[in-house]
Amino acid sequence: MTNSPPSGISRAVALAILFVAATMAFAGCSPKKDNSQADVAQNVTLTADQLQHIRLFTVAASKFHKTIETTGAVDFDNDQATSVIAPISGPVTRLLVSPGDKVKKGAPLAMVDSSDFAAATSAYSKALATARNARRLSDMDQDLLQHNGVSQREADQAKTDAANAEADRDAALQTLASLNVDPQALKDIQDGRPVSHIQGMIRAPIAGTVAERLITPGQLLQAGTTPSFTIADLSRVWVMAQVFGSDLAAISVGDQSEVVTGMAARNLSGRVDNISAVVNPDTRSVQVRVAVDNPQDLLKKQMYVRVLIHSRQESDGLLIPVSAILRDDENLPFVYVALRDSSFARRHVSLGYRTGEQYDIPSGLKAGDRVVTDGGLFVQFMQSQ
Repeated sequence: MTNSPPSGISRAVALAILFVAATMAFAGCSPKKDNSQADVAQNVTLTADQLQHIRLFTVAASKFHKTIETTGAVDFDNDQATSVIAPISGPVTRLLVSPGDKVKKGAPLAMVDSSDFAAATSAYSKALATARNARRLSDMDQDLLQHNGVSQREADQAKTDAANAEADRDAALQTLASLNVDPQALKDIQDGRPVSHIQGMIRAPIAGTVAERLITPGQLLQAGTTPSFTIADLSRVWVMAQVFGSDLAAISVGDQSEVVTGMAARNLSGRVDNISAVVNPDTRSVQVRVAVDNPQDLLKKQMYVRVLIHSRQESDGLLIPVSAILRDDENLPFVYVALRDSSFARRHVSLGYRTGEQYDIPSGLKAGDRVVTDGGLFVQFMQSQ
């Protein structure tokens, strides 16, 4: 009779067999590495029939003019706009214009009940009368001097007094003129006609449009201090455009520009007339001023617009059609380049300035390379197979 093995040994052998079986089963289910998937995309070779649907473009050095597109805000042309400061003190009694009104130079803007105005009018009347009397006495003394009626000294003194009085008269007249007195009122004073109470007047120093009215009836004005109105010639305005980084090097004074409002049937023409010497510390941009003709007052202050600045400077680069640019899974731009062995290689490129339907390629291509412009998607599909 055969002796049975001890129960402990049978249990150990059984466990070993189960372990080996489990290991082999796991190994059989594990996925094998697919060596057909390379880390780098392989070149693509097409048949003669497939090549008939591919169009190539030969890269060459090109010259072009940049158009810088940016945004800007409308402002008054400060060479044709002015802030009207109250020339006299006193309360405003009447406003004669409203914002948007067009005025001529010297047109009345507001009336002011001013003691300064009354004092200046009175001073001129007195100075005018004094000058007339002094001149009359001087002429009389000159006549008497010829007949030995007065001494030379007395005649000279009368002449000096007349000159001083006339100087005071002219100074008083200049004061009234600076207060924008109505010319008819001045003529009445000079002709000796009685003049009723004359109210002070604020007048337009230039012709243009009332852009702002900064005072109200009853407001007390301080001479030489209180801003009252803003008058601007709106036939031309400034657009303050913001230009960043490398675009600034392409811009120079005199470059032609276009302002896009979205409201006009066509863009408004302008011209770069100033480039700021400082950088905005908040936006890191440089302010470029574009002078723009403003027919029908279409552009308003603080309006935001698009600005196209056409550079006169000639730039060099490698231009390829936009249709040649494809994107990979990481959204990086690339093109397909035709090689000497008739295959196509994927090549990543960097995109520079876009001019019309072409991109400037700063890196990734060289002159003489042939890139696929039509059929690139088909080549990409074949590469993925």
